[in-house]
Amino acid sequence: MIQVLVAGFRGAMGQKTVKMVQSHQDFALSAVFDPKITDLNPKSYNLPANVQVLNTYDQLHAHVADVWVDFTNPSAVAAKIEAAINAGIHPIVGTSGMDPANQERLIKLANAKHLGGLIAPNFGLSAVLLMKFAQAAAAYFPDAEIIEMHHQDKADAPSGTAIATAHKIAAGRTQKPLPTIDNDARGQRVDDVPIHAVRLPGYIAHEQVLFGGPGEALTIRQDSFDRQSFMQGVAVAISKVQTMDELVVGLENFL
Repeated sequence: MIQVLVAGFRGAMGQKTVKMVQSHQDFALSAVFDPKITDLNPKSYNLPANVQVLNTYDQLHAHVADVWVDFTNPSAVAAKIEAAINAGIHPIVGTSGMDPANQERLIKLANAKHLGGLIAPNFGLSAVLLMKFAQAAAAYFPDAEIIEMHHQDKADAPSGTAIATAHKIAAGRTQKPLPTIDNDARGQRVDDVPIHAVRLPGYIAHEQVLFGGPGEALTIRQDSFDRQSFMQGVAVAISKVQTMDELVVGLENFL
């Protein structure tokens, strides 16, 4: 039985993760973590009495959980994951918007301890496939732009998925894209790929990659209509993370 701690358990993704872990035959919810809470009674959050409610890093140790699943916020995620790694808990990070320098530092920290972990820009299998298809298409269509659409409460822009997609496109290119006008209306450029971020009510998580070539165009799109769609990927990560001995970026490393 894999013992799982969920950080950010009161948020939309955290609540979905708690329910998935509780319903999975191979997982057990051992703890939840939120430094902003003061009430440590699990019943206050409709959790079983045997679930530990934690709010400080000094409460963490290897016996608390095998796996740490993090759906918190970009400003605090690095400190949480560092604490999890130092406690010997395998981190699975679904929080996007982490500073690249912090991400690299955490990778080095986990790898030095030979502790497996995952930083996933997206847990949706359709999003992982979109990135793979976009990288393949970039070999033939170097000119590309990304439109990512999310709910109005998303804390970062552009999304981690869009940034990861841009990196994949750059890696797949065999020639440079054509020069175009560059101003505020042209989006944020990542690896010479303009990204346009939309934040509107009614949306969950959606991404569209537009490729253009002489006389033709290609569009690749994925849509996540319900956060439940991410849970299959989270379950795969929990199941496999303890078999890894390094912290990797991208769910595709677990598929």
